Amino acid sequence: MLIAVFGDIHGNIEAVKAAYHEARLIKADAIYHLGDLGGYAPFVNEVVDFLVEHNIEGVQGNYDEAVANDREHCGCKYEDPLQAEMAQMSFEWTKKHTSHDSKEYMKKLPTELSLTSNGKRMKLFHATPHKNNLYWYEDRPGKFFQEMADKADADILVYGHTHKPYTRRVSGKTFINAGSVGKPKDHDPRACIAVIKITSGTVTADFIRVKYDVQKISTAIITSGLPPYYAERLKKGE
Repeated sequence: MLIAVFGDIHGNIEAVKAAYHEARLIKADAIYHLGDLGGYAPFVNEVVDFLVEHNIEGVQGNYDEAVANDREHCGCKYEDPLQAEMAQMSFEWTKKHTSHDSKEYMKKLPTELSLTSNGKRMKLFHATPHKNNLYWYEDRPGKFFQEMADKADADILVYGHTHKPYTRRVSGKTFINAGSVGKPKDHDPRACIAVIKITSGTVTADFIRVKYDVQKISTAIITSGLPPYYAERLKKGE
């Protein structure tokens, strides 16, 4: 089975369109998203409409939950005061501009999806099992990975939230961070797709990077009234 996973789209409709086109080209058997559909780029409603139109199932991210329920904070982590200020501006903009129908879609997203392929159990969720805003980086100790596998009760765990892709294997379990389609933070601005192949004996994950019109989205960020800060970071893959 070949599965394409879209992590953290964040309002970037051009990136998700390019990612979907690539997933179709490689003939993925299924496509899933990992939530965080709005924020930082202005096309949150268009992203939701695209996912619905193309029957792409997925899970609820911390940003989705916060926007849909009009929270005061998106549950994000900040590196410095400037980033905190910019993030709050983006969050308030997204809450204001997300339609009622989009919010209803976000509210109804499940916190996890469970799949079985070739006898292997897979769980998809936004950040960690049972907590959608915890940052799970690759350098976490092996004990943490094992604890997460036990909580998920799965052989393959697929998640995002950090916007940095990686694969790691611990105690026979496979852990895949899908990175980000719409706002990568690994200094590569191209959309990232996690492509997972499951056979009776192996699990492999490749990360495909897809070019799209970054300048078009950067310009749209500025003209929408979102902080230009995010246009610059998008172009740098930050």
